[in-house]
Amino acid sequence: MANYFSDYASLCFEAFGDRVKHWVTFSDPRAHAQAWHSYNNIWRSKQQGLVGISLNCDWGEPVDISNPKDIEATERYLQFCLGWFANPIYAGDYPQVMKDHIGRKSAEQGLDMSRLPVFSLQEKIYIKGTSDFLGLGHFTTRYITERNYPSRQGPSYQNDRDLVELVDPNWPDMGSKWLHSVPWGFRRLLNFAQTQYGNPPIYVTENGASQKLHCTQLCDEWRIQYLKGYTNEMLKEPFLSYMQIMTEIMVPTVCTLCILIAAVLLMLLLRSLS
Repeated sequence: MANYFSDYASLCFEAFGDRVKHWVTFSDPRAHAQAWHSYNNIWRSKQQGLVGISLNCDWGEPVDISNPKDIEATERYLQFCLGWFANPIYAGDYPQVMKDHIGRKSAEQGLDMSRLPVFSLQEKIYIKGTSDFLGLGHFTTRYITERNYPSRQGPSYQNDRDLVELVDPNWPDMGSKWLHSVPWGFRRLLNFAQTQYGNPPIYVTENGASQKLHCTQLCDEWRIQYLKGYTNEMLKEPFLSYMQIMTEIMVPTVCTLCILIAAVLLMLLLRSLS
């Protein structure tokens, strides 16, 4: 499959690369790295484009922020979601918490090796760094608390994570059972991705609210509020970056001006005294 996709991607680069400068390989990852290397080795110097990937993840918030177990469960939630595919790209391997939990569960289930594949050194080197930007899909937030699932229940994504996802009944309902409007979770996910993966360029590739079944006409006030809330949270990111840049520029500049003004005033004072 990886080879087939690489051939397909190369055909797209050749046919459209003179006009298309931003490429997203997958919204759900599979054979990403080969396509990136193909573009990097053959087409980048001619076309000057960027190749990234799109990963979807909801934000996780601890039920009890003073409970270490809930905090650890939330970290697992994020690593099993976003880290599963982002960590190999940015760090060269699966998140350690995934390797530990799935390895332990696999051993308890009588398996000789972990159900989570193991990257060879060559694969780690080949995969790491294969993204010019991070595409991020995000829709909602969950509260997270720890729950230990017995290994005898069998292998599953849910059992391996050892956690439970909860929602606040006061969160606005967006029409789908799984979707609630929680704008502040979006900002926290953006902050997490920035700090976790070395501040990569981030493009929001998926976001929005579903249609409510009872709505037969153009009555989408809930969607307007959803988009407004999430957009406002997203816009706080570049504002903070802008403020950081302005601080780095303005503080030394103001200090220098103050020193120059003080020097001029001192010269004038000395002249008046003489």
